Amino acid sequence: MTTVPSKRLFDRATPPNIVTLVLLSSMSALTLNVFVPALQLMADWFDTEYHIIQLAVTLTLAVNAVLQLIIGPLSDKFGRRPVILWGLTAFTVGTVGTLVAEDVTTFLVCRMIQSASVVGMVLSRAIVRDLYPPDEAASRIGYVTMGMALVPMLAPIFGGVLAETFGWQSNFWLLLVCGLAMVWLCWADVGETATKSGLTLTQQFQQYPELFRAPRFWGYALACALSSGAFFSYVGGASFVGMQVFELSARTLGFFFGAPAVGYALGNFASGRYSARIGINKMVLWGGLIVSGGMAASLICFALGLDTQWTFFGFMTLVGLGNGLTIPNATAGALSVRPHLAGTASGLAGAIMLGGGAILSQAAGTLLTIETGAWPLLWMMFGSGVASVFAILLVIWRERRVGGLDLAR
Repeated sequence: MTTVPSKRLFDRATPPNIVTLVLLSSMSALTLNVFVPALQLMADWFDTEYHIIQLAVTLTLAVNAVLQLIIGPLSDKFGRRPVILWGLTAFTVGTVGTLVAEDVTTFLVCRMIQSASVVGMVLSRAIVRDLYPPDEAASRIGYVTMGMALVPMLAPIFGGVLAETFGWQSNFWLLLVCGLAMVWLCWADVGETATKSGLTLTQQFQQYPELFRAPRFWGYALACALSSGAFFSYVGGASFVGMQVFELSARTLGFFFGAPAVGYALGNFASGRYSARIGINKMVLWGGLIVSGGMAASLICFALGLDTQWTFFGFMTLVGLGNGLTIPNATAGALSVRPHLAGTASGLAGAIMLGGGAILSQAAGTLLTIETGAWPLLWMMFGSGVASVFAILLVIWRERRVGGLDLAR
């Protein structure tokens, strides 16, 4: 049985307090979501097309994916604490750049630097896995990311109001204040939880093939990526659908945009409460089924002519609910396939998730037009949910097959 060290707030000699982990995991979500209702306003300010400014979302996801391939091994080599502090410092530098940028190219480059905030999402989960066994880790990750669920719910509302009242730059002033506060909090409270690998960086990166050869890792990682892919498609297309198809203001869109986060908070709560009892595979399966079912219901409503902002955004709560079940459990599964590579596995699984999210997000922003309405987005989200179900079914089949072989021996 794992013995968890006691935790004291603002004591670097102990593991981080749960509040710190919740806030740390929330930074990446805040960076991604707070300004989304203002995308059209930003396109107008920079005098560019919507699909160009939408790269502020896509490039963030893509760079996040690449960074996670690096963050995992670096944290296994040097420890969680220094990587977190350097990442958050880079984020604050990038945020300053977004505020002084005078053209869209400079702004997008600074957005890519802001992607360093992803250290919070990757390493808060790795810290939990450092401290707890798999099923309990899934529950703890569920509680940690339940706090993160509140950010996509509240940030677009607050961001939309800020953008309409003070201009889109006010969202990035908010990010700067939050970044500086997180640097201080992590410096004061984040104690080291990892046992350093003792390998060189080259040897550390050479551990990736061990994960590549693990079918269960791929099953969990793809289940997580495909389920969350429905949400990332939504992030890429919802602003266009809300403002151009349903003619909502940025302020009103901000209220509707947070609909998936309501379900995500409930799903994370259920994961925290029931994962250890029910098991992570069943939780992931139910999550994928809920995402698929929610989008199937939305497609049916649109086919019947019930295409309003209430039906479009309303069914997105089920996407959030399904992701709240899938993401913490699939993540815990991926990190537990090779426990000695927890940081590397967290980075690789996150890279797969966000890399796929970047592709789907940009595809949504590119395919949507006034003529198509919301249809391309709905079909992308439905297909992504169905594929996640097949991914976790392969994991379940693999475990039964390997279990049978073990019994035979």
